[in-house]
Amino acid sequence: MNRKRIYFDMDGVLVDFESGVAKLSDEVKEQYKGHIDEAPGLFALMDPMPGAIEAVQLLAKHFDVYILSTSPWNNPTAASDKMEWVKKYMNNIFHKRVIITHHKELLKGDYLIDDRGKNGASEFQGEWLQYGSEQYPDWDAILEYLLM
Repeated sequence: MNRKRIYFDMDGVLVDFESGVAKLSDEVKEQYKGHIDEAPGLFALMDPMPGAIEAVQLLAKHFDVYILSTSPWNNPTAASDKMEWVKKYMNNIFHKRVIITHHKELLKGDYLIDDRGKNGASEFQGEWLQYGSEQYPDWDAILEYLLM
């Protein structure tokens, strides 16, 4: 049986970006003001978005699931920090199922859950479910749509 494929963005979808920023020192915040996503270690500090882990666990029972994220070009630790986060919170689901790219439109799949249309998300060939939008404001709305 071929299962439909879902890609999950990390920042703002699985991961609460602001929770990581809040854990940075004032000195680091000042040093990286205006480009905070370049702060080394930032992406490993973030907390999961409310309901994200439970939603992904449920969706993984019905779909072929992958993480599809972008790593800031000028942050040398971002990709490894993201992997550290995945291993900490969701290794059992996404073990060897993480794709880092600035061109999300190149991937084949049925659904992309992403909060922004950047890095090719809005040109994704499957269906883009914009997390945080009026139509999909939270994980409950995403689950209702995908599991209906």
